[in-house]
Amino acid sequence: MVLSITMIILAGIIADSLFKLIRLPGLLGMLLVGIIAGPKGLNIISPVLIGVSLELRQLALIVILLRAGLQMRGDTIKKVGKTALLMCFLPATFECIGITLIAPSMLGITRLEGAILGAILGAVSPAVVVPYMIELTERNRGTAKGIPSLIMASASIDDVYVIVLFTSLMNMYFDIGQSVFLSVASIPISIIIGVFLGFIIGTILCWFFKNFHMRDTTKVLIITGLAVLIISSEALLKNIIPVSGLLSIMTIGAVILERYEILARRLSAKYSKVWVAAEILLFVLVGAQVDITIALDIGIKGVVVIFGGLAFRSLGTFISVYTAKQFNWKERLFCVLAYLPKATVQAAIGSIPLAAGVEAGSIILAVAVLAILITAPIGAIAIKYTENILLEDDVPL
Repeated sequence: MVLSITMIILAGIIADSLFKLIRLPGLLGMLLVGIIAGPKGLNIISPVLIGVSLELRQLALIVILLRAGLQMRGDTIKKVGKTALLMCFLPATFECIGITLIAPSMLGITRLEGAILGAILGAVSPAVVVPYMIELTERNRGTAKGIPSLIMASASIDDVYVIVLFTSLMNMYFDIGQSVFLSVASIPISIIIGVFLGFIIGTILCWFFKNFHMRDTTKVLIITGLAVLIISSEALLKNIIPVSGLLSIMTIGAVILERYEILARRLSAKYSKVWVAAEILLFVLVGAQVDITIALDIGIKGVVVIFGGLAFRSLGTFISVYTAKQFNWKERLFCVLAYLPKATVQAAIGSIPLAAGVEAGSIILAVAVLAILITAPIGAIAIKYTENILLEDDVPL
């Protein structure tokens, strides 16, 4: 496994550099390395590493969410509060509805199977989006109107909403009898509890770090360890009380920034260094989950479904940001483009319907894989090459 990790990091660094050299986002090179080296490619990644890839991807996601929280000021979130709330639900809902309408006739599946596919495709990828938003924040681009913070905060809740919706639709398919209304009602509860939990932990950490001296590296280990415990507890408590672990983790970072800004700056620098390795592991292992042959089998019909869903999603995103009167049309367009990429959630849950015995499971998986291959590059390139045109440099808040 150690050899595989070494190979992944070295190949990831080379691919990242090569893709940046040809003016493409480095994450595309990392995804490509994973596709080529993964079980469905040359199969040179250790099976042991593949077996723990979910945990490693979660750890990398924790790092990027903590980095995001350490960049998010409370006053900025308040400024975009209403818009952020709409961004959490409207784009995913529109996309799910669009795919539910389009997929049955295009792919020959039932309406409910189309809805399940829509729920899988409805999630934006924080792993793709958040690093770019952090970079924008660090360069003070779009920060005066809170655009990076808006997208970072909305993306995490978007995933919570979509996963709950997916679980409810799967229960309907197998007639488990769980009420969709109760499932959807759990979403605001999980958000409130998640934010509250993050606030309490963040407050305690600030007090602890102010009163007990230790190295910043030790603080990073403590915070990361608590974040892992939160994610683990979320899975254990899901049938008892809903908790949004992603929001808890981001809130911890935001509370530290609000109450202990000097420390937040130092921790952010530490996590930036950790992210160098974590980013490679995340995107290479996401790529390793992709079976490109399945994606090719679905053909042009799958592409039509994906772009049809993106059209509905873009409409939902535009309606959400239209309510923010401080945004001009360029900034609204940027938000629409930044909300396109898909990767982590689709890689994580795309195969569940097939494994669970859904009749159209192979088709759903194929479209999910194809969505990663299409939207992750398109979204990443769109963000990278439109930020200079659509956003303005700002004075730090």
